[in-house]
Amino acid sequence: MLKVGVLGAGHLGKIHLRLLQQSEKYELVGFYDENHENGEKIAKEFGYKQFDTIAKLIHAVDVIDIVTPTLSHYKCAKVAIKSGKHVFIEKPISNSVEEAEEIIALAKEYNVKGQVGHVERFNPAFIATKDLIENPMFIETHRLAEFNPRGTDVPVVLDLMIHDIDVILSVVKSKVKSVNASGVSILSETPDIANARIEFENGCVANLTSSRISLKNMRKTRFFQKDAYISVDFLEKKCEVVKMKDAPENPGDFDMILQNAEGVKKQIYFANPDVSQNNAILDELDTFADAINSNGTPVVTLEDGTEALRVAYQIIESSKK
Repeated sequence: MLKVGVLGAGHLGKIHLRLLQQSEKYELVGFYDENHENGEKIAKEFGYKQFDTIAKLIHAVDVIDIVTPTLSHYKCAKVAIKSGKHVFIEKPISNSVEEAEEIIALAKEYNVKGQVGHVERFNPAFIATKDLIENPMFIETHRLAEFNPRGTDVPVVLDLMIHDIDVILSVVKSKVKSVNASGVSILSETPDIANARIEFENGCVANLTSSRISLKNMRKTRFFQKDAYISVDFLEKKCEVVKMKDAPENPGDFDMILQNAEGVKKQIYFANPDVSQNNAILDELDTFADAINSNGTPVVTLEDGTEALRVAYQIIESSKK
């Protein structure tokens, strides 16, 4: 089992601590939190070992799980990697693309593995449909959340939209051609609502909307491709696949047939992929252990996290124009 330590014991850090303790692939050694009083409370309540310095925790483990505020991701990753430790970094990978690129370079130099916590890649509804998503040409996403002060220290693009950016980049096998965006600040110093249009070199267009001051929660993405429509509800963990094929010569009474102006007939049918419920956070942590043990490639690489961050900042810059 890999010995693992957690940096940061806030809301998400506590979840990681609990799941790592449950995991059959890690031995949870302990954690460090810069708020020592909060750390003492968590150690007392759950029995996790609290370390009084980052250096001592890093020395005691094989893997460091970084769940600190984004501003400190780079600093924490740099220290861990230079100590020869593998790093799991919660999204976004860092506060700037330059920092992210240096993390990649350091990981190569010290021959360690890294994974970024883009958890929607492990959402069961996305897993059930991702192999059906082939060359999408239009993608529409809505990620809406009720207001929560946690996370408002960064623009909504880095807080929420970056999830969808990563998912889109994972299925569109083409380079980004252009980005146009707008953003509005309502309650925060940075935009709380953002809309972006990403055009890819292969002609695919993605339209993304994110809000953290919505009256309801929504996390839906729709993929449109030749002869298919795929809807993924990341919140409800449900999916819908609608496909078209050439209509049979003698359709049945209940077959759905469409005919266009040229007289071409198509049959609409529904595919219902099995959605196997899982714990996405536990799965992302466990697959990282698998990548380390097998010397394989993590599901969400440091490069993936960096590209998502790069596009996120293109959106942020475009929204300022």
